Amino acid sequence: MGALHAGHISLIHAARRRNAFTIVSIYVNPTQFGPNEDLAAYPRTFETDRAACRDAGVELIFAPSDPVMYPPGDQTRVSAGPLADTMCGRHRPGHFDGVCTIVAKLFGVVQPDFAVFGQKDAQQALIIRRMTRDLFLPIEIDVQPIVREPDGLALSSRNAYLSPVERRQALCLSRALHAGRVSLLDGAPRDTIVAKMREVVAAELGENMVDEAIDYLVAVDADSLEPMTDTTNQLLLAGAVRIGRTRLIDNLLVDRTADGR
Repeated sequence: MGALHAGHISLIHAARRRNAFTIVSIYVNPTQFGPNEDLAAYPRTFETDRAACRDAGVELIFAPSDPVMYPPGDQTRVSAGPLADTMCGRHRPGHFDGVCTIVAKLFGVVQPDFAVFGQKDAQQALIIRRMTRDLFLPIEIDVQPIVREPDGLALSSRNAYLSPVERRQALCLSRALHAGRVSLLDGAPRDTIVAKMREVVAAELGENMVDEAIDYLVAVDADSLEPMTDTTNQLLLAGAVRIGRTRLIDNLLVDRTADGR
């Protein structure tokens, strides 16, 4: 959706490494924003984005207008299905239907061989992979690792909203996920893992603010997003926390088999 940062550029580099003719879509999609979300305020920096794409070796930018993507009479929408009923989907009703609809439209226009997405939006990547498979779209979904600041903060266009104090507070989310990982690999049950993550956020934001700040902190199966069990080996620790007025998300993949636990 524009406001490109190093995380987005890493996705471009991933495509370029495959010697692909690389197309970047830049479009702030209105159907994935709720009534009280930041559509009007969402950063739009097209000239800067165009320069970044040129420097990264992008061959083509597709930057349509709303009437192009949603012409008069447009009415078909793509349902994200049950994967959208948890995590971000629970707090942003209709969001992933909007994501699936615009991605399906972009795929229809561009007809790519593969599409590169970021792991930071883990639920989105999983839903798009599921949609592509379910609709028999001949497109490979390539999910690339999260890019972080040196102190661990996941890169996000919304980081620009943070004040200096909020920028420091925002680190509580990545720290919470790492604390959850330690707890998980120590053999703790799910409730203990989630409680440990909440404790880290509370230590930064204050016990009186933590429940209002946390949208969710979860330990789930990385493929189904169902709550983890004692036999789940591929796990996703994920969270959404509001720092001031800014909602940030982050996640951490944990492979219990690879870690030998």
